[in-house]
Amino acid sequence: MHHLSWLEAAVVGLLQGVSELFPISSLGHSVLLPAVIGGSWAHDLDVSAIESPYLAFIVGTHVATALALIAFYWRDWLRLMNGLVTSVRHRRLSNPDERLIWQLIVATIPVGLTGLLFEHWLRTHLGRPVPAACFLVVNGIVLLAIESYAARSPVPETVPAEVPSDPVADGVAADARLSLMSVRRSLAIGSVQILALAPGISRSGITTAAGMRAGLRREDALRFSFLLATPVILAAGVLKLPDLFGPLGAGVRPQILFGSVLAGIGAYISVRWLTRWVHTNTLRPFGVYCVVAGLACLTLFAVR
Repeated sequence: MHHLSWLEAAVVGLLQGVSELFPISSLGHSVLLPAVIGGSWAHDLDVSAIESPYLAFIVGTHVATALALIAFYWRDWLRLMNGLVTSVRHRRLSNPDERLIWQLIVATIPVGLTGLLFEHWLRTHLGRPVPAACFLVVNGIVLLAIESYAARSPVPETVPAEVPSDPVADGVAADARLSLMSVRRSLAIGSVQILALAPGISRSGITTAAGMRAGLRREDALRFSFLLATPVILAAGVLKLPDLFGPLGAGVRPQILFGSVLAGIGAYISVRWLTRWVHTNTLRPFGVYCVVAGLACLTLFAVR
């Protein structure tokens, strides 16, 4: 039997859902928050421990976050899955949906293989407060650097940069633009997700930055990042389901369910808000937050 309080489940579940999609690293915050609070939180929520109930908790929140992404983009995923079926049936890539779904598949392979081979080693060796704080600072610097680059090399607008009034039509148009990328460029953007296996490096942040560096508009880069993240996050959760239903989940499954529901709600609100934010705003506030929070954590750990 393991211990996980309802308060811990509520706070960390909501934090997981929000920080998974905001470019501030959910895994980094999952490591840092318990370390900052200390006491039973540091014991109950130790992601680097081999037999921690926190691992089962993270499984539940990952599945909930992926389901939130699917719920938000459900029309788009229906189009893309139809594109996958027709491309296999006709053995051709003749429209944007068929091209984009295969770009997403190819771009997901590197992080999928790396996660299967090295996830355990990375979690147990890097899933500690000091490395997570250092990587969070690096994540912030990357966000600030890409916005500085974007200011010097703006991408020509094909439509006015405004909050979308028709999400369905805007999604179709955005996917059409994304489908024009080469497979090599899609693979390069997808491959940087490997860096997000390190706690403190945000998956959405690093892939959005890579997309912007490759010439995508900020909102298109973020959309590609979220589409890429959906199968990765879902697969990470599903593959670890034995942890949830096995001994690691003993005694804490109600708390895990509660935290996962909050994670799903937080993730849905976050993706809805962030996709509108980037149309008229930059990622600099998130970059500043990551640098300040990371340095503050390092200072706290140094004086303890």
